[in-house]
Amino acid sequence: MRFLFLESFYGGSHRDFADGLVRFSRYRIDLVTLPARFWKWRMRGAALHFVHEIDDPTIYDGLIVTDLISLSDIKSLWGVDCPPALVYFHENQLSYPLPEGETMDYQFGFTDITTALAAERILFNSHTHRDSFFKALPGFIRLMPEFKPLWVVDVLERKSGVLHPGCHFPSQPVVIEKRDSDPPIIVWNHRWEFDKCPDVFFQVLDGLADEGREFRIVLMGENFQVVPKPFLSARERYGEKILQYGYVASKEEYFHWLQRGDVVVSTAIQENFGISIVEAVRCGCLPLLPARLSYPELIPRKYHPLCLYTDREDLKARLALFITSKERYLSERRSLADAVAGYSWERTAASYDEELNALAADR
Repeated sequence: MRFLFLESFYGGSHRDFADGLVRFSRYRIDLVTLPARFWKWRMRGAALHFVHEIDDPTIYDGLIVTDLISLSDIKSLWGVDCPPALVYFHENQLSYPLPEGETMDYQFGFTDITTALAAERILFNSHTHRDSFFKALPGFIRLMPEFKPLWVVDVLERKSGVLHPGCHFPSQPVVIEKRDSDPPIIVWNHRWEFDKCPDVFFQVLDGLADEGREFRIVLMGENFQVVPKPFLSARERYGEKILQYGYVASKEEYFHWLQRGDVVVSTAIQENFGISIVEAVRCGCLPLLPARLSYPELIPRKYHPLCLYTDREDLKARLALFITSKERYLSERRSLADAVAGYSWERTAASYDEELNALAADR
């Protein structure tokens, strides 16, 4: 069978997911993309670009899109020629936090709703994400002054499911070695955006540095606009203690830095899965994560007391303990690396192929 994948925001987790599915599916998937910028314009206008670019959608057994596009526009323009469609939600505009000073633009929430209604199948990247969407959905609909279509909730719930995204891991086995004399390396490998709260991350590091704690820092992750001020300030303060600063395009180099790292930290207020955390853990980093969002789902329950912190002071205390005695955590880092191996595309692709097979049967 043959499928068409339209990705309007080909970057970050969207790109990782699209590339992995195309590579590891047993079916032929033709991937057509747009660059990862201007997400609002992509969400409202990318459909017009794609319907013009694709000569004959009828040659496909199914259509795959992600959430930053209007599937209802595609279906209305292609009409009966449109193959059955699956939408994969990496994020949604109903529960996504807003930057300070911004107010919700309701049209994007309704685009999510009509996209989901137009799809034959809806997949979320975590149970946490699905739950947050359906928790926010009734309240969002009730914002309408009258004729509120609350029937939407039941319709979308019936055709929605959850599949964790596959992850790309190093081809060679990871060796987690003792490095007693080296200062521990703290890794940041998330987007340089407000919802990842880099200001909190650096405030914690500043507190540790003021106490005389020795550590090194690796700062990676994509930045789609201007460099946020916390990163600029950190570069000035920490200088040569920052071993890597900025986005790393090469996967080999990226994994190299993760394998050198000792601990990976998240201070996010928004996370629906956490591919960057899984990659770091697979490469041997101990994760220190908020006890909320998708992280309790991501990390096996028996490691929650070790890996999940409650607040900023708890994170600082855990990091301080790690800095002074990092070698005591070697066995946990090794077992955690093994525990997340199941997120690899080699193990998850079959579940996606089952979804595609069922999608094509709708035709």
